Amino acid sequence: MIQAAIFDLDGTLLNRDASVNEFITNQYERLDKWLRHIQKESYITRFIELDQRGYVWKDEVYKQLIEEFTIPEITWEELLQDYISEFKHSCVPFPQLHRMLDELRSKNIKLGMITNGFGQFQMDNILALEIKDYFDEILVSEWEGLKKPDPEIFKRALLRLNLEPHECIFIGDHPEYDVYGAQQVGMKGIWKKDPHLNHAEQADWVIEDLMELPKYIDDLNNNRRLEE
Repeated sequence: MIQAAIFDLDGTLLNRDASVNEFITNQYERLDKWLRHIQKESYITRFIELDQRGYVWKDEVYKQLIEEFTIPEITWEELLQDYISEFKHSCVPFPQLHRMLDELRSKNIKLGMITNGFGQFQMDNILALEIKDYFDEILVSEWEGLKKPDPEIFKRALLRLNLEPHECIFIGDHPEYDVYGAQQVGMKGIWKKDPHLNHAEQADWVIEDLMELPKYIDDLNNNRRLEE
């Protein structure tokens, strides 16, 4: 029986592409005094390119932006601090996020989260999405000293939920960090389809909409009952 659903955050629950676009647009407008010599679309486009969908930390992104656009009156440290303190105000959830979590909770499914990233930054985003209280356990890589796809961080989540791997599914957008990472320890790996990433051929199942998940869990559990 599936007793828990464990989620990734960025690209799975948080629509990171939409959030980044909203943040960087707001940053340009907020810091217009120092950035107005740059075309708005150029600043936004270049940030998104350098960011590489979150896989390049922002100190390097802002250093490069300052060099390329010749921004003399504000430092990369100040731009980075603006990102750290303001990004949470631009968090965009995927559609039906709360409805999906409510439905899983109504079925007595435990909820967990494993996310790579900096602790307080990720927690601020979780709070901004208003989903923290849904989760029984939240593991952030900085605070854990481990990051996906290290199997130990998945095992740690299982231990805290007091469940066996076959009782849990993991849902994430990255074929290696999320799907394969979870499968290494015996969990089913569900791929939240991402058009920017290659198809996760090894995934146990693929979803595009979060509301597909409750039915999938129901089907798994009903089939298990029939087998018994």
